[in-house]
Amino acid sequence: MKTRERTSPLEKRFDKLGPRVVEALKRRHFDACYCPTAEEALEKVLSLIPAGDTVSWGGSLTLAQLGILEKVKQTNPVIDRATASSPEEGQELMRKALLCDTYLMSSNAISEDGQLYNIDGNGNRVAALIYGPKSVIVVAGMNKITSTIEDAETRARTFAAPVNAQRFSNETPCNITGSCADCLSKTSVCASMVRTRICRPAGKIKVVLVGEELGF
Repeated sequence: MKTRERTSPLEKRFDKLGPRVVEALKRRHFDACYCPTAEEALEKVLSLIPAGDTVSWGGSLTLAQLGILEKVKQTNPVIDRATASSPEEGQELMRKALLCDTYLMSSNAISEDGQLYNIDGNGNRVAALIYGPKSVIVVAGMNKITSTIEDAETRARTFAAPVNAQRFSNETPCNITGSCADCLSKTSVCASMVRTRICRPAGKIKVVLVGEELGF
């Protein structure tokens, strides 16, 4: 695939840092790769999904931006909670997704030493990351890379979660003010916080880093 030369300072930084983070992820037994462009990332992700696999996913702007879901729906059987006709059916589909073959998601943050940090409201996304699906593919833009795991938690809690909250009508403090208040609201989008420091079994989680700013 012929791509244009990447010359902007941000692109140059991503192209230098991305492979380093990939090596850090591999040391922690993740299967990881770096794709400079969205087009290359889309091609890579699709190549990682075996024909015939039942596929599901967690809510992710990154997946939507890359057009991954539309492609997968054309080639594989899927479990899509968006097709639910009631909240109860939606919950049942989320449960079924935990036993799918391939689960797609992004990550709220990834530290330079190769650890994932994720925050979840319902818990279905982090549950699938931890256990259930045969394979999990995490797709993340390089804007989600942080220097340390502590910075990853800060990014997830004080930036990603308050932005994500704007997608819903929940009356949480971050939805109203735009800032995290470490709330105890029943509808908090920060019910579960998961740090994944090692991939077990090795290679189950495949991380595709993309040299662009994707998601939030």
